[in-house]
Amino acid sequence: MLQISNSIKVRRREKNITVQELATLANVSKGLISQIENSRTIPSLLVLIDIIKALDIDLNEFFKNIKTNSKNEPILVLRRGEYDHFEKENATGFSYQRILSRYIDHSTIDIVLLELEPNATRPLVETDAYEYKYLLCGEVDYHFDEETVIKLQAGDSILFDGHIPHTPVNRSNQKAVLLIIYFFGEKK
Repeated sequence: MLQISNSIKVRRREKNITVQELATLANVSKGLISQIENSRTIPSLLVLIDIIKALDIDLNEFFKNIKTNSKNEPILVLRRGEYDHFEKENATGFSYQRILSRYIDHSTIDIVLLELEPNATRPLVETDAYEYKYLLCGEVDYHFDEETVIKLQAGDSILFDGHIPHTPVNRSNQKAVLLIIYFFGEKK
């Protein structure tokens, strides 16, 4: 699913279409397109087809480069240069690198490094995943539901349901780095 999300974003940008324009063409909300492109939600099959058609791309062409994990690799080594840099909407000072995404036993695991610049900001967000965060360095305040703030220092970790609105805030004058693991389960 993460490959599909990324492919939608790449194809939209290649065609020089804004998120709002794609949303209008696909007959969905701008917020939904943004959530799909940023791997925060999984679209239904019908919505996905509408988005691909709105991008004026043949379905076979769209899916031909999507990789399936048909062979299990007993040992997988990924070099730092192979990480996939990506951005999320409304986030200033956030730098993401996807380390690994794998579909395992009816769920997807997405492993990401997040670098937070001092005073990095974004609104509260939600995801369709359980999120595990391990603070590698720095200090971060994790905000939940506009009320709860949990202070984390290097070596601390947190696990929560991504449906709870949340965002990290780096209030220090140094970069903070988090290792994030998203656990996407099957929708019921």
